[in-house]
Formats: sequence, C-alpha cells, structure tokens
Amino acid sequence: MASAEIAFWVVALLVALALLFDFMNGFHDAANSIATVVSTGVLKPQQAVLFAAFFNVVAVAIFQLHVAATIGKGIVEPGVVDHHVVFGALIGAIAWNAITWWWGIPSSSSHALIGGIAGAVVAKAGPSALVAGGIWKTVAFIIVSPLLGFVLGSLMMVLVAWICRHTSPLRVDRWFRRLQLVSAGLYSLGHGGNDAQKTIGLIWMLLIAAGMVGVGEAAPPTWVIVACYVAIGMGTMFGGWRIVQTMGQRITKLKPVGGFCAETGGAITLFVATALGVPVSTTHTITGAIVGVGSVRRASAVRWGVAGSIVWAWIFTIPAAAVMAAICYQLSFVFY
Repeated sequence: MASAEIAFWVVALLVALALLFDFMNGFHDAANSIATVVSTGVLKPQQAVLFAAFFNVVAVAIFQLHVAATIGKGIVEPGVVDHHVVFGALIGAIAWNAITWWWGIPSSSSHALIGGIAGAVVAKAGPSALVAGGIWKTVAFIIVSPLLGFVLGSLMMVLVAWICRHTSPLRVDRWFRRLQLVSAGLYSLGHGGNDAQKTIGLIWMLLIAAGMVGVGEAAPPTWVIVACYVAIGMGTMFGGWRIVQTMGQRITKLKPVGGFCAETGGAITLFVATALGVPVSTTHTITGAIVGVGSVRRASAVRWGVAGSIVWAWIFTIPAAAVMAAICYQLSFVFY
C-alpha cells in the first residue's frame, strides 16, 4: 500500500476516533444538560435526553466557530501537530473520561481534551510548542466559568424570589415547571455550541497537519461541522446516567424555580464563553450555578463535601489527561 494511501487511512481513523470522543463528550456531559430538569420532575429522563439532544444539534445554526478556531489554531504552534499528537491527545482524553464516568465523577471532557493536546505536544516538542495565551485563557476559565455560573445562579434566584414574593408557592412551582423547559433548552444550546466545537477544532487541526485543509482557511469543511454536532447530539441522546444523580440531587435539592435559575445562569455563561472563543467546561459551569442557587437558601443547603470532591476532579483533569496523552503519544509509534 502506498504511503499516501496509508496516511489517508490514518487520518480517517483519527477523524473517526475524534467523533467517538465527541459522542462520549455528549454521553458524559448529558447529565449537565438534563440533571436539573430531571431532578425537579419537569421531564422524564427519556424525554429530557431527546430534548437536550435536539438543542445540541440545533446549536450548529446559532454559534460561530470561535471555540473551534481557538482549539484548531490557538493552543499549539503551527507545524507541531501530526497524527501521533492527535492520537495521543484523543486516547489520553478518552481514557480520563472513561475513568471519571465509571466513578460517576462529573469531570470536564473539555479540559481532558485540552490536557490531552498539551500533554502530547509537550511529549513531542516541549512546552515552548504551546501557545501560552490560548492555554492560560482556558485555564483561567476553570475558575471564571463556575464563579460566573455561581454569581448568575445566585442573582437569578434572588431576583425571582423578589418578583414572586407575593405569589403562592404552588403557583410559582407551576410557572417554573413551564419556564424550566426554556432554560433547559437554552442550556442545551450552549452545551452543544461550546462542546461540539472543541472536536471540530481538533479535526480541523488534524486536517491542516495532513495538508488536506489550508492554514489560511477561515473554517473547516462543512462535513466536519455537521458530523461533530450530530455526534454530540447522539451522545447526549444515549445519556450519562451515572452522573445525573450527583448533579441533580447530591449537591443540593432543587425545585423547578431553582432548576430554572441554575440553567439560566449556566446558559448565559456558556453563551458568553462561546462568543469569546473560550473552550469552557459545561460541568464546571452548571455545578457553579447549582451551588449558587443552593447557597441563596442557606449555606447548609449545599453539600460542600460533594462539591469539594468535584473541584478536586477539576484540578486533576488537565494534568491527568496530559500524562495519559504523553504516554499514548509514545505508544503511537508502535502502531504507525
């Protein structure tokens, strides 16, 4: 088989692996989109996953590819990426996602991918091959996104409490059962818009390295965009049930009004981050918003031990995925 043909099939295999990661991303992060709407009883789990998957895919028509551009061109110096780097990044990220999914820990698929890319690139060319601005922007939002979700969720809860202060609890519950469908739809739009673009960016990076797409191209091929949005929607549709309970009930008990406030605060955060081209974690964002909503009632309403264990998973995700990716980068030379 000619070397050009082998190279084509290697790229095809890596694209398929990237789409598998995108599917797993949706599967792993489905709980972020549906946990609150399921835990409050507004939708049944089967209804919720279809609802969230629909809005994940619809996001393709809403958002520009700012996040994809950050991943594809803003994290690694041009010319460093090759198929070995992409293989290491993907396998490292997938391995960490599988571990955290198995243990029911809502870690970040986004940061697993960032850590995977960084680890594989450092294994090949050292830290100087990373674009510091793109890396630090992503790392900064590990703090900013949950903090912003916390603040917005808290403010939404205070505002709603003031507006509804003379309304009976039964009527408030009835209103927000309907309104939570709107907030859940918006959050799922934000989830699809930010998360699908990370895989788009990775495939874009791979196609540039393979010479199949020019460095100066403003966007990747249309088939890449469509395939990634469909893959994350399919992953969401099959759901991430192990994490739903943690996100929906173990951090704090939610009612429809709290679910609405958490989802709305989280959705605003995701919309802002996507517009700025920052690849953020939907897990971090919705966790911050849920904690914010719970803390408005009283600090003891939040199970801080559960929240603390989630934070530790956040801290370890990038370095853990980076180490796994560096090992997988070296192993890739055994296969090709």
